[in-house]
Amino acid sequence: MSQSFKESQIILALQAYQADPKLSLRCAAKIYDVSFDALNRRHHGIPARKDYIPSSRKLSNLEEEVIVQYILNLDSRGFPPRHYDIKEMANRLLTDRDALPVSKR
Repeated sequence: MSQSFKESQIILALQAYQADPKLSLRCAAKIYDVSFDALNRRHHGIPARKDYIPSSRKLSNLEEEVIVQYILNLDSRGFPPRHYDIKEMANRLLTDRDALPVSKR
């Protein structure tokens, strides 16, 4: 089964559980053929692992997109994107929101 199919089944099971007060969470998991543990975690507001943002991630999606556009802009003008330049751009973005700079790696 694909991951999105499983997630949609979990959502359907949660909706059925919330709509029917007589339906137990374990029974809804069995009817919709999903893991009880996964259904229980979603019921308690814990997102799926694929939806977590790692704590080690420094840049937001928007900041990453800004850096990608910066690299593409350099490339279109014939300048190779150097590691130092990309690191400086990332650190400038992080400084704007008072975050720690990127490491040496």
